[in-house]
Amino acid sequence: MSEWDSDPDEDQPPRVRRPRPGNQRRIRARSGPIDLSEPFGRLALVHLLSVGGDALVAMALAGSLFFSVDPSGARWRIFLYLVFTMAPFAVVGPLIGPMMDRARGGRRIMLFVSTFGRVVMAVLMVSAVADESLLVFPEAFLMLILAKSYQVAKAAIVPTVVDSDSALVEANSKLQLLSGLGGFAVGLPGLLLLLIGAPAVMVFAAIVFVGAGLAALRVPATTVAEEPAGVEETAELRSGAVVSAGSVMGSLRAVVGFVTFLMAFALRGDDRITLHGEVLGRISAAAIDHSPVTIGDLAPPGAPPAWHFGVIVAVSVAGGLAGAAIAPVFRKVFREEFLLLGSAAVAALAGGAGLLFGGLFGQALLASGVALAAAAGKQAFDAVVQRDAPDANRGRTFAAFESRFQIAWVLGGVVPVVVPMPTQLGGLIVGTLAAAGAIFYGISMQAVAKGRRPPRLPTAKDIGGRVARQLRDRSSTTDPTGSDPPGSDLTGTDPAGTDQTGTDPYAT
Repeated sequence: MSEWDSDPDEDQPPRVRRPRPGNQRRIRARSGPIDLSEPFGRLALVHLLSVGGDALVAMALAGSLFFSVDPSGARWRIFLYLVFTMAPFAVVGPLIGPMMDRARGGRRIMLFVSTFGRVVMAVLMVSAVADESLLVFPEAFLMLILAKSYQVAKAAIVPTVVDSDSALVEANSKLQLLSGLGGFAVGLPGLLLLLIGAPAVMVFAAIVFVGAGLAALRVPATTVAEEPAGVEETAELRSGAVVSAGSVMGSLRAVVGFVTFLMAFALRGDDRITLHGEVLGRISAAAIDHSPVTIGDLAPPGAPPAWHFGVIVAVSVAGGLAGAAIAPVFRKVFREEFLLLGSAAVAALAGGAGLLFGGLFGQALLASGVALAAAAGKQAFDAVVQRDAPDANRGRTFAAFESRFQIAWVLGGVVPVVVPMPTQLGGLIVGTLAAAGAIFYGISMQAVAKGRRPPRLPTAKDIGGRVARQLRDRSSTTDPTGSDPPGSDLTGTDPAGTDQTGTDPYAT
C-alpha cells in the first residue's frame, strides 16, 4: 500500500518533533526592530550588504559594455553562461550540500566564500568595465553564480537562527523587506558614482562586499543537519501538498528568470520583431495612401533611454517589497495554499497586462506584478513546508528547494535569450505559464483535500521508463521475422486466457 492509499489517522504513532540544531542564542518569535547582536541580526546584516552589493554591480554593468554591445551578438554568450550557471546547483544540491549541512559551520563557510568571492570578482571587473573588455561577460556570470550560491546558503542558515516556526516566517519576511531596502539604500550613492564612471560604482560594490564578508564571520557556526534525512522526513517532503507547492513555486521562479532577461534585452533595444513589424506597417500604409516613404519610416527607433531601466528596476523592487509586506497579512485570513494559488494568479494577470499594454507602462506592470507574486508565493511555500513536513530539517529542506528554484530561474531565463521576442509576446507567455500553473495547483489542491494523489507532469525518467518498457514488451512478443508468435493476440493474454497486461505504475 502506498502512502497515498493509507489512512493518515490509522495506527499512526504521535509525532515527536526532533530538536533542530543550533538552538543556542536564537531570536525569539517577536516583532520589532532587528537586533544586530542576535544571530539573526548578524545574518540580516550580511543579507543587507550582499543585496546592496549586487544592486551596485547591476548599476555598474548598466553603464558598461555588458549592456551596450549588439544584443544579437551577445545572445550566444549569455546562453552559454546561463547553461554553465546551472552546473554548480546540479552538483552542490545533491552532493556537496549534504556534506556542508553535516559539517559544523559548513553553510557559514559558503556565506564567507560567496561574499569574498564577489569581492574578488568586483575588483577584477573594475578594469574590465573601464577597458570595455569582453572579460566582463564571464566575470559577470561568475558573479551571478556566487550570488545564487549565497541564496542557497542563506536559505539553509535562516532556520538555525530562529527558535520557532512563527519566528521563521517573520524572519523570511524581514529578509525579503531588507532585499528591497538594500537596493534603495545604495541607489543614490550609486547614481552619484555613476556620474564619475562605471568603474567607480564597481569599486564601491567591492567595498560593500567586504563588509558583507566580515559580517558573515560573525554568523554563528551551527550545524544545519547532523544526520542524513530519515524515512519520515523523506515521506513528508514527498507528500502531495509539499510536492505540488514546490512545483508551482518553481514555475514562479522560472517566470521571474524569464521576465528578467526579457526586460534586459527589451531595454537594450532588441525588440526587433515589433520594430520590423512597425516598419512593414508604415510601408504598407504608404503604399495604400500613395504617400512618400521617408528614411525615418524605414529606420526603426533605437534603444529606449537609460532611465527606462531605472524605472523597471524600481517597480520590481517595489513589487517585491509589497509582496513581502502583504503576505503575512493575507496568511492570517487565508490558508497557505490559497495564498500560493493567488500568487500564481497575480503573475498570470501581470502577464496579461504586459500583453495588453505595450511600451514602458506594460513592461512596468509585468515586472512589478511578477515580483509581487514571487515574493508572496515564497512565504506561502515556506509555510506549507513548515506545516506539512514538521519532522523535516528546515535548513536542509529549504537549501534543497532553493537549489531547484535557482535552476528553474536559469531555465526560464534561457528562453528569451535563445528566442528574440517583443515584451508583449513575453507577457503572453508569462500569463499562459502562470495561469497553467494556477490551474494545475488548484486541481492538485482538490486531490489532496480528498485524500487522492495529485496529478503531476511526466518527468524525463517517466518518459524514458515508458519507452524502455514498450520496447522491451515489443521485443518479447515479436519473433525475429517480425511476426507475432502463435497463440498471441493484441490483448497480451497467455494460452490459458489469463490477462498478462498488468498495471502501469506510471498510469495516472
